[in-house]
Amino acid sequence: MAKEFPLRPVSVKPVSTPHRRLRGAIPDERTIAAIRRLRAAEPISMRGQAPLIWDRAEGFQVYDARGNRWIDFSSGVLIANAGHGRKEIADAIVRQARKPLFTSYCFPNMPRLELVELLSKLSPVPLKKVFLLSTGSEGTECALKLMRTYGVKRGGPSKKVIVSFERAFHGRTLGAQQIGGIPSGKAWIQNLDPDIVHADFPDGFRCPDTSFSHFEETIKKLRVDPDRVAGVISETYQGGGASFMPVEFARELRRWCDRHGALLAFDEVQAGFGRCGAFWGFELYGVRPDLFCLGKGISSSLPVSAVIGRREVMDLYGPNEMTSTHSGNPICAAAAVANIKLILRENLVKNAERVGTVLQEELEAIRRDFADVVGARHGRGLVAGLHMVYPGGREPNPDLAWEVVYRCYLKGLLMFAPVGFGGATVKIAPPLCITKEAVIEGCGVIREALEEITGVKK
Repeated sequence: MAKEFPLRPVSVKPVSTPHRRLRGAIPDERTIAAIRRLRAAEPISMRGQAPLIWDRAEGFQVYDARGNRWIDFSSGVLIANAGHGRKEIADAIVRQARKPLFTSYCFPNMPRLELVELLSKLSPVPLKKVFLLSTGSEGTECALKLMRTYGVKRGGPSKKVIVSFERAFHGRTLGAQQIGGIPSGKAWIQNLDPDIVHADFPDGFRCPDTSFSHFEETIKKLRVDPDRVAGVISETYQGGGASFMPVEFARELRRWCDRHGALLAFDEVQAGFGRCGAFWGFELYGVRPDLFCLGKGISSSLPVSAVIGRREVMDLYGPNEMTSTHSGNPICAAAAVANIKLILRENLVKNAERVGTVLQEELEAIRRDFADVVGARHGRGLVAGLHMVYPGGREPNPDLAWEVVYRCYLKGLLMFAPVGFGGATVKIAPPLCITKEAVIEGCGVIREALEEITGVKK
């Protein structure tokens, strides 16, 4: 069931730390009035986040117009990998806008050239062809198109099955929601593709059996001939729960795809650009896909996405047969180039690994201390998920997850609304420039919220 946070003023206890500052009512009456105006003009679907109006954001902190300051554990929605409001990115945007060149459709422009060459250079051999798009959903739709086209061209009309995973999220467009593994997300689709099937994702919590034989048994139960599979697509980690597959499972999956002539695609929209403590999240598995999808953290700002893959896959379509209106938009491309160079120059991937170790340790301590209601802690680097459950079991507890996020917001820690299975996962994903001290402080806020809710001090 869809939920939203209460829109009412709460007189909060003043907060003043090196990283947080709150005073007065949160939200105040002016903010409430503005949000009501927004709601009058927008669909209900645009509600659902904590009731504040972002005025500015810098580094790992978000400010409203009243001077209140939050530690940001959301990165927008895993967008601001290099940090919010970075001058280097803003300068690149302004330079390109002042040129002026705002758009060029598929006519070449130099920022597009620089971005695709940079991404190609950073991608492992043989993944060297780069197709720029606008959103993550566009990227996963493109991957679906390429996998199926490749399968049919190489194996005939019956080689068209696409395998994805339960609880997967790949976007909100038609194809993306069909390869997604969330039933409520595709309830509106009345003609689901029978050749898109879903296996259990081996997260060790919702699916305790993490063996590869379980995957093979599932394919058999679905009555799918493995040689009819055109491709397998998986999020590098499942975004809803920050859940990773075991390394050996990923390697077996690569071998299985090779045996059956299927393409392997990773959805790196959340995982790429250092989020997991490696530049590409799939590096943690020691495997190389045939293609992968990028977005979110690619620019830390403007809408741009990409699909990268092997030449023989990416070159399936001829001139003007696979295009997008805003592909390689010069301003977005300039922002992405500046962002990637910033991530590399400031070694933010290493910071994500180093500070991410602290984040995972702090959250694991919270899981242990509140094991009755926190069923699992998943994550790597600077992404994590606390899976909230009803006491003593595994049933997802969305009410608890929402209360944790709401109380943290009232204390100066910002996270987006709960996600994942049953809407019961508290997702943590700060910008990669965050400090160890800010991570410890933010985790302390989560602990404080849980202590208040459960009445148990740990």
